Amino acid sequence: MSKGEVNSGFARCRRNRAALVLLAVSILLNACGRTSTVGDGPPRASVDVASIPDAVPKVERKSRHGNPASYAVYGKRYYTLDSSDGYRERGIASWYGTKFHGRRTSSGEPYDMYAMTAAHKTLPLPTYVRVTNLKNQRSVVLRVNDRGPFHSNRIIDLSYTAASKLGILSKGTGYVEVLALDPRSPEPIRVAESKPSPDPASESVRLYLQTGAFSVRANAEQMKWKMQSVSGGPVNIKPVQIGGRTTYRVWVGPIASVYKADRLAQQISDLGLETPRIVIE
Repeated sequence: MSKGEVNSGFARCRRNRAALVLLAVSILLNACGRTSTVGDGPPRASVDVASIPDAVPKVERKSRHGNPASYAVYGKRYYTLDSSDGYRERGIASWYGTKFHGRRTSSGEPYDMYAMTAAHKTLPLPTYVRVTNLKNQRSVVLRVNDRGPFHSNRIIDLSYTAASKLGILSKGTGYVEVLALDPRSPEPIRVAESKPSPDPASESVRLYLQTGAFSVRANAEQMKWKMQSVSGGPVNIKPVQIGGRTTYRVWVGPIASVYKADRLAQQISDLGLETPRIVIE
């Protein structure tokens, strides 16, 4: 065998090895990312979630398997963040339970529905976050160690225990704020409250669908007209200053529930328009 043939053989082996690694990562993310929650639910026996403490932030190495530069699920590509610094977002949280208990997460650890953990599409694994229910102001600290939820309008998937502490088990979803914590100097960790705190401001939390953002107001007006014919409800244009320029966001709502927002988002998507995203104000 010639030297050129040997080198060619080695090159093919390297390519095959790289392809197998990419395939393994893809399988892991798709298998552990929970692309379906049908048949999922809480444990049969009652659990004293109040006795389970919040996650305690600490400096950890990034997961070897859970942090590819990007990955694809259901034909959509997600790009993993290099850092969680400054991450803060409001949106809809969901939760997962018995169906995935004991299964391998995207970071390679087994999923424990009783632990204070969560799944996120793009935050580095692991990342510590404070999640606050915007309706009742309950707050918990969680360790993000998995990928998901792969629903266009969900920003975080909570463990059973975390969802129970936040008070969103019965509805299945909740309005939350997710704040990434710096484990080198985390903020003081408070214990999640057992009862909703009386916060009048929480009643003003409202749900909208953002169907577009435009630099030209005339384009926003056209989108507003389309949405009025589809939604049958109020549609507003929200000007916002970004980088010294005005962006015109088109918001449908307020909408009474996550279920109604999901249905309306699907109707809009069925028209061939980009799937709107949920906005909480």
